Amino acid sequence: MSNNFLRIVTVVGARPQFIKSAAVSRVIRMRKDVQEVLVHTGQHFDQNMSDIFFEELGIGRPEYSLGIGGGRHGEMTGRMLAAIEDVLVSERPDVVLIYGDTNSTLAGALAASKLQIPIAHVEAGLRSFNRAMPEEINRVLSDHISDLLLCPTRQAVTNLEAEGISRGVMSVGDVMYDATLYARNQAKTRSGILSKLGLKRGEFSLCTLHRAENTDDQDHFLSILRFIETRSQEQLIVFPVHPRTRSILDRLGLQFERIITIDPVGYFDFNQLLDGCSLVLTDSGGLQKEAYFHRKPCITLRDETEWVETIEAGWNRLWQSKESPAHRQDISDYGEGDAAEKVVNALVEHYVN
Repeated sequence: MSNNFLRIVTVVGARPQFIKSAAVSRVIRMRKDVQEVLVHTGQHFDQNMSDIFFEELGIGRPEYSLGIGGGRHGEMTGRMLAAIEDVLVSERPDVVLIYGDTNSTLAGALAASKLQIPIAHVEAGLRSFNRAMPEEINRVLSDHISDLLLCPTRQAVTNLEAEGISRGVMSVGDVMYDATLYARNQAKTRSGILSKLGLKRGEFSLCTLHRAENTDDQDHFLSILRFIETRSQEQLIVFPVHPRTRSILDRLGLQFERIITIDPVGYFDFNQLLDGCSLVLTDSGGLQKEAYFHRKPCITLRDETEWVETIEAGWNRLWQSKESPAHRQDISDYGEGDAAEKVVNALVEHYVN
């Protein structure tokens, strides 16, 4: 670092990271004392899962596109680690910025750690307490080698304290809320997906299903699908299908009567679907929060959630738990749409001032 100028390498690779990093990158571009180099690992390689997000969210094309997708978790992470290390040796950043809990997150953290480059983790401190989830391993390991931990909630701070991590921990709010506010406004004029699909606001539910813990066990996968089908008898369901899930549905030859399966859609179209639906069913961590941001009730298709405050506030429930009376409260932890600004200020204060 020189002349009070901060040089950041940001590592992303999957849809939720594009969304989060876009909010932070928009703030970075407004500053003259911060420069960002964007590295896209290629973890999401489908055009609808990757390229369209860069276009819609106004993220500049990545300086590095590594093209690493597919394969087993260890193989993918190892190839990413080697490629990111080459980038870091070339770019010599002051800090590596990582997001969330994907293989790209862990690979970026490990590469930086081996080169003794500081690591800042956005969305630090989340815990499902399920070590069978690859995402849980990724987030725990990344947190323990990061030196600036930017937490979205007070519970995340508490989780880190329980693991003996208190130094460099800050609660900044949730950058996904910043991103949702931006996308909701843009979607009003840039999305026509409701009319395209012949949908009426409030008359459909929205579903996503992609996590390996759900798709890799066929019996478990089918039990979740039966649950979704049962819900579809009450209301039509729109189901943007992740490539991994699509391949399984095709292999099993499954068809549905009241579930509309579509290819993954862009961020503005997805926000329009969120804004128009009456219920969300998902195994995605991020979508549980996005449902709340749109004030839509959510059923989480998992046995636990990192976002416990959404359950405590009455907006979310686990799919195998009983429905409870809807007594819903606002959640203050996520901030007021200024989390990205707090992230960038924290980076400058921690690494420059």
